[in-house]
Amino acid sequence: MDLKLKMVKVDVPAECNIILGQSHFIKTVEDIYEAIFNTVPQAEFGIAFGEASGDCLVRWAGNNPELVELAREKMLELACGHAFIIYLKNAFPLNIIQRIKSVPEVVNLFCATANPVEVIIAETEQGRGIMGVIDGFKPAAIEDEEDIKGRQEFLRNIGYKF
Repeated sequence: MDLKLKMVKVDVPAECNIILGQSHFIKTVEDIYEAIFNTVPQAEFGIAFGEASGDCLVRWAGNNPELVELAREKMLELACGHAFIIYLKNAFPLNIIQRIKSVPEVVNLFCATANPVEVIIAETEQGRGIMGVIDGFKPAAIEDEEDIKGRQEFLRNIGYKF
């Protein structure tokens, strides 16, 4: 049996984040839509889900046509069964990630980020699956005292720490 590895790049638009995960049922897009909207009503988003049986369609939902189209196109390129991608604007993954994890169909999250992502995919005769992701870039150094102060000020400036 042949196994091929492939990498698909996911560029994240300015002022957006993505969440990439794995789920197991056709109603994923509707339940994730409700989870996002009920948690952060002002969020703009597009969701796409790669169906792994039956019609094997890219299922989709969202409230921002541009983000919906990005999600649909990227999921078709990823072509991994039971995977989903969310493009998110006017909200941070931090605000919705626990709610997404509590959606009954969600089984795994690979990343939630504004960084460019490389998705490592395995392909066999049967189909394709996500093996993992490369989220952003490798660390270049260890933070010093000035970096610590900058990190702490940044978190307070954006309202995530007091």
